Formats: sequence, structure tokens, C-alpha cells
Amino acid sequence: MAWGLSDRVKNIAPSPTLSIDAKTKQMIAEGIDVINLSVGEPDFGTPEVACTAGKLAIDEQFTKYTAVPGILELRKKIADFLQGHSGLTYTADDILVSSGAKHSLYNAFMALCNPGDEVILPAPYWVSYPEMITLAEATPVVIHTDETTGFKITPAQLEAAITPKTKVLLLNSPSNPTGAVYTREELQALAEVILKHDFYVISDEIYDQLVYDVEQVSIATFGDEMKARTLLINGFSKAYSMTGWRVGYMAADRSLIKAMTSFQSHTTANPASISQRAAVAALDHRDEQMVSEFRWRRDYVLERLRHMPHLTCDTPSGAFYVFPNCSATYGKSYQGKAINKSDDFAALLLEHAKIALVPGSGFGAPNNFRISYATSRDNLAKAMDRLEAFLRLVQ
Repeated sequence: MAWGLSDRVKNIAPSPTLSIDAKTKQMIAEGIDVINLSVGEPDFGTPEVACTAGKLAIDEQFTKYTAVPGILELRKKIADFLQGHSGLTYTADDILVSSGAKHSLYNAFMALCNPGDEVILPAPYWVSYPEMITLAEATPVVIHTDETTGFKITPAQLEAAITPKTKVLLLNSPSNPTGAVYTREELQALAEVILKHDFYVISDEIYDQLVYDVEQVSIATFGDEMKARTLLINGFSKAYSMTGWRVGYMAADRSLIKAMTSFQSHTTANPASISQRAAVAALDHRDEQMVSEFRWRRDYVLERLRHMPHLTCDTPSGAFYVFPNCSATYGKSYQGKAINKSDDFAALLLEHAKIALVPGSGFGAPNNFRISYATSRDNLAKAMDRLEAFLRLVQ
């Protein structure tokens, strides 16, 4: 008998964001005063109406299996939301509800990709994207971006990355980790390339309700042909502060949804019944203070960062992250300890300044690090004070 783990498991790297968050929470449990800026989780509560709906679902014994793609009421409400929010027309049969947007993404890659297919992946990227692509036995084709393009790919870069093996472009707007948001004109230009070469786009729009002073546009809105090639991913974790409820969804061509529903039927089957009822209630009751509060926090953090040595930082237009560049610290040191990469920078910050953040290496951007401002104003003020004091001693 052959013993041991599969190659697919052995080749997967653990999520650096979740690893850092777990380490930070352990330090806090040990009484260490750590400020956690690592996790992408809103500090707002789940809407009360959603909590009440979840409790009522339990009281009513709504605790059995549901239809694999989700209850009809929820899928209808999601279709209504997409019509009102993005101007996209879907029916309940075009929606697949899953156990979080991460699960929706996994369904998409597994259902679309064959061994040897290529998935074009703009960097910086969310840490789970390349691992999911690899799990589907496809190949990530990374397009590197930086501050000079606002962390967004250009049509010329997309054209240059296309090969006969190209199957999918993964697009994330607003972006995790950069907060970049593609404009209508930029998406139109990318859509023309996609239509010319005839491949799919997985459009991760999980932060689409958290945008600041810009227009949020879905690439699926550029005509029926583009919509047919788009798998739109969204969920309830960010805009509704329901990370633990695990409800995400995909909207796509009905033939794709049918295939992915079959796939999901053999993995998780339906998402949690109680969470689905909570999500129905949540769709009408997003906390309207969330966007204005996140905008204030973004502006505060940016203002503080711009007065600190060794850092530069673009202004993000969405999500709840800033993505400073710390490469000016490379070759320098802190109290005799060398800084040669963002991993060194983050490790020293955690050890000496007791600030937890995520180095850019996990995002495919080794010159940067991610700060989540999804925490209180007091925490942000203390963290910025500690970061500034730390940087003053880097030489």
C-alpha cells in the first residue's frame, strides 16, 4: 500500500493572511498588546435583521437540506439585487449560492479548467487565487502590475499574455490587496480583448459595495457576449459583515450554472440553510454607515503614511486595504536586524512594534505590504503611531 499525502495537497501553501491572523490572535490570547491589521474582516456587526432571520430559521426547524444551488427566495433576491446594483439581468436559474465566495471561486476553476489550461492572473492578487488555479491543474500566467499603472493591467499586457491555452482571465475589482478599481473605460478596453480572443473571465466583485468616490462597474455589463463569458462572483462576507455565515454566489450563463451545480452537489451540496435565510434578510439592510466610515479610515491612514519615512502609498478607491511600498527600507536595518524584503519588514513590525500586517510576497508583490483598516479608529491611531516610531529607527 502506498502511504502519504497527495501531491496536490503537498504543493499547496497555507494562506499567509489566515496564518498571520491566527498567530496574532494567539499572541493577544497570551496577553501581548498586538494591533491586528492583517485580516480582511469588517469590524461591523452582522445586520440585526439577518441575525433575527437566522434565529427564526432555527426556531422554525429550517435546518434540513435545501436545493443544491440555494433556496429559490435567496436566488431571486440576488437576481433583483444585481439588476438594481449593476443593471444586469439574471434569473434565479442563473444563480448558484455556495458556502462563501471562496467556494464559488473554487467551483468556477474546477468546472472550467482542464490540465494544462492557462488562467491569466494579474498581480498583486488575493493569496488564494494561484492555489485554486493549481488545484484545478491549470497554470497561472501572472501579469505583474505596480503603482505606475495603479495596480491595473492594460489591454496591451493582456494581449501579450494570451496563448492558445488561455481559458480564463481572473479579474478582481475592487481589488484585494490593493483597493484598485477599474474604470468603465478600462474595463471596456479589456472586454474588447476578451471578446477578440474568446475566453472566460471570472470577475470577483466581493467588494463591489465598498467603493469611494468612484463608479463601480461590472465587466459583465458590456453586452450580451461579454455577459455570457463572465462568471460574476460575490457574497455577503464584506458588505454585510457576515464572514462567519459563509454565503457566496455566482451569476453566470445558465449552462455554466447547471454544470457547477452538479459539481457542488458532489462536494458540499447546499450552503447552510440557516445562513441562507439570514442572507435573504441582509440584502435589504446593509449598514449604510459602513462606506462612509471606511472612507474616513482610508483617508486617515493615508494621511499618516504620507508623513512617514521610507514609505510610499497609492490611494485605493475600494475595499478596506491600503498597500504601501516599503522597498526603500531594503538594505537598511532596525536595531541591527536587516530588512531585505517585505517579509523581514512585517516580521520586525510584529516583534518590535506589535503590529500585525501581511507582507506582499503572498500577493505576488514583494515590494509592498497590506494594511487592513477594517478595525476601530483607536486601533488605527495606535498602529500608525507605532509604525511611525518604528520607521524613524530604520537606518
